[in-house]
Amino acid sequence: MIAMNSFWLTLSTSVPVPKDLPLPLPLPEWLLILILVVSFLAHLVFVNLMLGGTLLSLWAQIRGLKDKKFDGLAKEIAATITVNKSIAVVLGVAPLLSINVLYTLYFYSANALTGLVWIAVIPLVAIAFLLTYLHKYTWKLFEKNKAVHISILAVATAILLFIPFIFLTNINLMLFPEKWGVIKGFLSAMTLPNVFPRYFHFIFASIAVTGLFLFWYMSRKSYPFEQVLPGFERYQIQKMGYSLALIASIGQMLIGPIVLFTLPSKGISWTLILVIFFGVALALPAMWMMWKGLQAPKQEIGKNFYKVVMLMSITVIFMGSGRQIYRANALEPHQKLVKLRTEEFENRKREILENKKQEELVENSKELSVADLGKKVFNQYCAACHKEKEMLIGPPVTEMGEIYINNKTALVQWIKSPGKKRENAPQMPGFPQISDDDMNKLTEYILTINNE
Repeated sequence: MIAMNSFWLTLSTSVPVPKDLPLPLPLPEWLLILILVVSFLAHLVFVNLMLGGTLLSLWAQIRGLKDKKFDGLAKEIAATITVNKSIAVVLGVAPLLSINVLYTLYFYSANALTGLVWIAVIPLVAIAFLLTYLHKYTWKLFEKNKAVHISILAVATAILLFIPFIFLTNINLMLFPEKWGVIKGFLSAMTLPNVFPRYFHFIFASIAVTGLFLFWYMSRKSYPFEQVLPGFERYQIQKMGYSLALIASIGQMLIGPIVLFTLPSKGISWTLILVIFFGVALALPAMWMMWKGLQAPKQEIGKNFYKVVMLMSITVIFMGSGRQIYRANALEPHQKLVKLRTEEFENRKREILENKKQEELVENSKELSVADLGKKVFNQYCAACHKEKEMLIGPPVTEMGEIYINNKTALVQWIKSPGKKRENAPQMPGFPQISDDDMNKLTEYILTINNE
């Protein structure tokens, strides 16, 4: 226990260790973690499609300035962006709520430290979404002014590239409480070693997912390819989608080790290494199948497409699970310190409240004892002739209290050996038999009754 306290004191001098609010979770922790991982991966797929689609549409429209058929391709891809955007927003609610519940202290600390840039996410998202709709529905309006039309999409693309960077910087910062003391806003948070490698890994993922989506979307038998995209062969688009997915996957493979090596070692474990290994092991055959498809005859390019999608999907699940494993490992030591600080605070608060309650009970006990016992003596000896506030045979107790308010000794003497003061009232008999203790209680009751 001494060693633990020493460790806590040492670490708490360099790492902020606030107390937490010990509120119960609305669901079992394991279920919330499952919801977080699954819902975040579903959300991320459509974020990838939204961003990748925007990048691809921008590229195709720029190329369409010289080759008209690419302008048609850009239009078709742009039509999917707003749909994928809407699905991404809806699917983003569950992971956002889950991470708020599971990691409230860490998530909001990172929010506060990234300040205005984090708050800017809301207006930036609104502006980007409005620009994508403006671009989608003004294709004919700006048909002869492509520079303006492309500029609209370019601004939307720039914003959509920046928003994930803000989220990633924020999520990265929440994992490292030891950095909170030196972070001075968003610019210093984005310079943490792991931010840029993770961001480029995310960009490659967006391109890879969009490449596979493009392959599937344009390969559907119900899709009127020749009518919508004159000048293209379906095989050309399929090849383009596979090529994008393969090149981006290779990019992820190259940058993956950098992401891993730039992560602070505190969150690395053998479990994490194994999860990443299995994810990579499943991605490699998928990449091989894409390569073989690109080398195969036209009619066989999509032969293994669904196997590729399945293997890549499982890889994504492994990578998402690895992210949660690292998060749990990285935050566990700090969570233990917060738990200790919270328990210490709760114990101290409980002790103070109990002491206060005890003091109040003692104080009330004293007051009740004097009042109750004094009234008891009064009822025994005096109630036959006196009432508290009304004239009976003798004057009311309130009048006695006013007469002897500052002279308890005189009141005691009068009770023990009274005289006759009122012509219309009989003389009060003396009560020398009342003990000093009872007399003290009786006179205290008489003198304090006006204060009740």
